[in-house]
Order: sequence, then structure tokens, then C-alpha cells
Amino acid sequence: MPNAVRTNTQDPDITESNRLWARSLGLIPGGTQTLAKGPGQFIRGVAPKYLRRGRGARVWDVDGNEFLDLSMAVGPLVLGYGHGAVDTAIRRQLEDGITFSLMHPLEVEVASLVRDVVPGAESVRFSKTGADVTSAAIRLARAFTGRSRILCCGYHGWHDWYVAVTDRNRGVPDAVQELTCTFEYNDPVSLDHALDDEVAAVILEPVTFDEPRDGFLQHLRQRCTANGSLLIFDEMWTGFRLAVGGAGEYYGVTPDLATFSKAIANGMPLSVLAGRGDVLSLLEHEVFFYTTFGGETLSLAAAQATIRELRRENVPARLAALGSRLRDGYNRLAEAHGAAGFTRCMGPACRTLVSFAPLSGSPLELKSLAQQEMLRRGVLWSGTNTICYALLDNDVDYILGAWDEVLPMLRDAVVEDRVHEMLRGEPVEPAFRRTSHFNVKPRPALRAS
Repeated sequence: MPNAVRTNTQDPDITESNRLWARSLGLIPGGTQTLAKGPGQFIRGVAPKYLRRGRGARVWDVDGNEFLDLSMAVGPLVLGYGHGAVDTAIRRQLEDGITFSLMHPLEVEVASLVRDVVPGAESVRFSKTGADVTSAAIRLARAFTGRSRILCCGYHGWHDWYVAVTDRNRGVPDAVQELTCTFEYNDPVSLDHALDDEVAAVILEPVTFDEPRDGFLQHLRQRCTANGSLLIFDEMWTGFRLAVGGAGEYYGVTPDLATFSKAIANGMPLSVLAGRGDVLSLLEHEVFFYTTFGGETLSLAAAQATIRELRRENVPARLAALGSRLRDGYNRLAEAHGAAGFTRCMGPACRTLVSFAPLSGSPLELKSLAQQEMLRRGVLWSGTNTICYALLDNDVDYILGAWDEVLPMLRDAVVEDRVHEMLRGEPVEPAFRRTSHFNVKPRPALRAS
């Protein structure tokens, strides 16, 4: 019988998952379209690899095992799987058509809706993925300022200008690599050190799991304005989740440009570039950024319904309430079970991170052990708690009850140095998200040119 959301007596059966995975090898490079969904981020031999369906905050894998989902498709499902109002809007639009030979009214209607809810969104353009619009924002910033260098902080997609500063930059010309540098979050000194009159834009995730301190975002805004550089917020995670208007609304700091995706359409592929009209007006003639599917109507219909639901139900407040209970409850349990020395839950309530830092041994192995035991209890978790509107108070109670069982096991495994021994599969791999302590200063060759 497939595992359910309960304390199961055995690990989930993953026979069909493994069969599909074997078929993918040599067919799909890396086996996955999305690195964060691939088996490297889950304990191999224990975790399922393929999901079949979802409803609300729950998913079922191809072997029939049921889980509470704390990943939410790596972010897009802010309302949950199969949300009625959104799915109805998609079906209704499907009856009329998907993509047309001329523009569709939804392009105007949804752009107007985005302008209504996002501070500073004077103009709006659509595309399909987050990397599309972050790259368009960079191109616009270079065109508008007449400068070439970019400072970044966070993860911004797979395109050359950003991936140049990661350890997966093979294929990116050296000349491109020279044009992007990084700075440290919550460290105004590192920003000030790198910011000069060659910088076209400063782009960052306005918050990940460390909250901005001591007016850091305000400092960024002031320094960019004074330096003539554009400030760009990459709001893939924060947009429509932290607040309907994103981090710009939540923290009261308006960037020159902001980019959105994930939560805007509750799972449908849509991304947004929004911001100052004078900057985006360059897209009319000087800067090229067009795509066949930018006006695809199923995603726009989903976005229209999603934004309306977010506003009507005050979804960000609900996410904050549920997420706070989960974050604070985890930390109380860690303290009570003597595990607070090596683990804690942190970040904005709508999306938190459970971190592991044992004094000895591998943090990834400890995370893998935690994941393994949560899977046996019917919780699909890969390190973060991405809260959706469909998550119930009872679900949070259940998840905390599962941690109440698992945290003492983790404590004992750490104290007895038995973490590796207790793993029933291969540990998770490091995630590709290198966002600090690399290429932190302008390179001498560039500075001298």
C-alpha cells in the first residue's frame, strides 16, 4: 500500500520513479529540466523522483505515495495545486484560444493589473521565464546608462551575464565574465567598494533568508541614485508572496526595474519586467526584447485570476501567519530537543530555510537524514518551507509533530556521530546557488581599460 501523510512503517516504494529515471538517462541531459527538482536535491534511493498529480498542498508520486508539499513546484504555486478560480480562468480562455496572430486584450488588462499592485511599475512587459526578464533588465540598464558593468547579489538565472560569476560558466567568453561582479548582502562596504561610474546596474534578490538589516535596501537605493546606476529587484521569490506588490511594497523601497515570475500565475509560465517608463520606453525602438509567447493567453488568464485572489483573500497575510507558526515552532522544538546548536529555521515567514551546521560531520548528510525521515512521515521537503494558501492549520500542526519525532533522532545521530550510518540512501548534492564570496571586486584588467 502506498505511503500516506502519516508516520509510515517503511520508506515510500519508488519502483515506477526509478523506472522512469532509468529511461531518462542519456535522453535528457542531467535527467531533469529544473535542477532544483532533480534527484541530486533529494536523498537517492529513498525519495521519489516523479510526481503525478497535486491538489491543494498535497502531491502524489507515480507510485501512488502521498505527501504534503513544502516546495510548491519550486515556488510558483502560491495558492496551491488546482486552485479553482485560476483553473476556471484557464479553461475559459482555452475555449477561445491560446496564442493568436494579433495581440489579445489580456495583455493590456494584466499589465494594468500589475501596474496597480507593484510600486513603481509605470510600464510592463511579459515573457516566459525569470532569466528572460532579468536579462532584459540588464540589457535595458546598459542601454539607458551607457555603461557595461553589472553588480549582482543572489541567483538570477542561466544567461551569460549572470552565470559568468558561477562555477558553471564554461562556454561564457572571458570578455563577458569580466563585466559582472558580486557584492555581499547586508554589507554596504562591499557594495561601496565595487560601485563606480562604470556600473550600469545593481541587481539583487531583495531578500532570501537573511532579512535586510540597518537600512541596507535604503542604502542601495540611495547609492544607486547618487551613482547614476539603476537598481533592479529580482523578485522571483518575493513578488506576490511577501506582499502582493513584492519586496518593493513590503520594505518601502522602489527599484528602477523589477522582475517577477513564479507566484504571479500559480504555476503557469509567465514572467514580468516592470518599472520606470523612461527606461522601458527604450524597448520601443532602441532595445530589442520580443518573444512569440509573451502574449500567450492561458498564462495571462491565470495571472489575472491569481492576482485577484491574492488581493481579495489577502493571501500574503495568510502565508505569513502559517509560515511564522512553522518557523517559530521548529525553532522551539529544536531548543526543546537540544538540537538548536546545529539547526534553525530562518527567513521571511512565507518562505523559510532550515539550516544545519553540526560541529563535525557533513551538513548535507544531516539534511539528508532529516529529509529521509520527513519523507517517511509523508512530507516532501528539500530544505525550504515554501508556504501556499492551500496549506491548512492542521497541516502545520502535522509537520511540527513530524519534526517533534525527527529532531531527537537528528540530535542523537549528531551526538553519537552516526549520521552517515543512519542514511538509507545517497545524500543530497550541493545546490547550484553560489551567491557570495566570488568575484567580489572589479577585476584589475577591466579597471585599467
